[in-house]
Amino acid sequence: MPANEPTTTRNPKFRLIAVSHKYKLLILHYSNRTFLKAVMIKINQKTDPALNHKTECLILPCLEIKQPIGLLKEIDDNLQGAISAAFKNKRFSGKPNQTLLLNSTGKASNILLLGIGKAKEVTAEKICQAAATAVKVLEKSKFKSVAVDLSNFESLGKGGLYGELAGAVTEGAGLALYHFDNYKSKDEDDPPARMEKLTLLTSKAEQTTIEKSIARAEKIVNAVHIARDLVSHPGNTVTPTYLAEHAKKLARKNKITCKVLGKKEMKKLGMGSLLGVAQGSDEPPALIVLEYNGAAKKNAPTVIVGKGITFDTGGISLKPGGGMDEMKMDMSGAATTLATLELIANLKLKMNVVGIVAAAENMPSGSAIKPGDILKSMSGKTIEVLNTDAEGRLVLADALTYAQRYKPKEVIDLATLTGAVLHALGHQAAAVIGNNPTMIQKLKDAGEATGERVWELPLWEEHEKAVTSDIADLKNIASPGVGAGTTMGAAFLKPFAGDQPWTHIDIAGTAWGFDRPYTNKGASGFGVRLLLNYLEKTR
Repeated sequence: MPANEPTTTRNPKFRLIAVSHKYKLLILHYSNRTFLKAVMIKINQKTDPALNHKTECLILPCLEIKQPIGLLKEIDDNLQGAISAAFKNKRFSGKPNQTLLLNSTGKASNILLLGIGKAKEVTAEKICQAAATAVKVLEKSKFKSVAVDLSNFESLGKGGLYGELAGAVTEGAGLALYHFDNYKSKDEDDPPARMEKLTLLTSKAEQTTIEKSIARAEKIVNAVHIARDLVSHPGNTVTPTYLAEHAKKLARKNKITCKVLGKKEMKKLGMGSLLGVAQGSDEPPALIVLEYNGAAKKNAPTVIVGKGITFDTGGISLKPGGGMDEMKMDMSGAATTLATLELIANLKLKMNVVGIVAAAENMPSGSAIKPGDILKSMSGKTIEVLNTDAEGRLVLADALTYAQRYKPKEVIDLATLTGAVLHALGHQAAAVIGNNPTMIQKLKDAGEATGERVWELPLWEEHEKAVTSDIADLKNIASPGVGAGTTMGAAFLKPFAGDQPWTHIDIAGTAWGFDRPYTNKGASGFGVRLLLNYLEKTR
């Protein structure tokens, strides 16, 4: 643990549930157990037979098959062959995320057929996406209370995965029903249609596993919602100071230590790179450090570093006006870092993790840095600033150097670093670049498992030479025409990252506009589920 640091805040009490300021508290009942949750939908788990459960709509997961089988066949008989007719005339085939809404005369007023694909290809992530698709369709149709039948998974050959699949449905539904409407006026006479209740109909087997899986999924959903909230708020709400206060509150209600370095402390440490970015703004910067110690002190921590530019105008290298409002999302790496630390604490994971957020605002003013200025970083390396809109790497440089104080076993940084990553990968995956192939492969595996894909881009010696300055140690962009913008960002960061395994994840294309059934317009919360899966698989 680093010595001679600012006073820390710590609360020894550990609270299992992380409560976002946005969400109403709801009581969710799983069998005879009650949990306090901070989500917008009430989740129940029951063992009622699907045909005997009264609901506005019963969601039936269906394999990609030629005709109804099992429970689907039984329900089809009650619907006078409506389901088999849909298969026959190809209105429905069970392809992934395909839906068909049917009227019913049974206890369920309606039936929603939900395609989950071929049996051998069904995974938890595909169930997550299918569940998200279903609840979005039904909420749009103004259903308030629905049920999904999971007991049929036994006949699908997935009976041993009840817990995992129940968690996947909970996760998909909870993520899909996120709405950010904090700043909209409330019309009490005509409130927006919102789904209020989802009941999971499960087998009587594996009840304990199912309950634990649902509770875990709710914590994951809440963490992603926290990240989405932080990114969705405007820049005049979420400032570096706001992020610091959020981190302190997070620490107080969890087994986490928090310290916040202000201008004075950063200047003393020689963080000229981070301070240089912040000097054009009236908002003071902050270096936020969260320490979660769930394992023995001798175990070196994983350090997660998040870029926290709370609003990015580009500085003197001013961005175009069109779309600049979205630059409130330039702190998405910070949001993911904070939410992940809270989730790790809520799950009581037996590992040591440090989260570092480099928070600042990038503004043009008479005191802002200019193209051609030279900054001295905490590492001692000097940086020629050729473009003030390449500021994320400047704040990360000092944060990565600070991370070395923890003698980490590995370092992961997340940043909305480059627009170039959109040209390379679009909104479908984040770029991952680093110095350890094994670590990168494990992150890719985690991405496939969670749907938060990452794809490796190369980092060669030629790239590192391209960010060498003629008059300083480094320059923050390569010369015009060199290209490979995303890799150049990582090439700049590498000298500050240390010799331990390190990966840089560029989430500029996925933090906003990420295309999945469980995401909506705007902030995605990308990276929380990815990091959780990675950390749990590698601890």
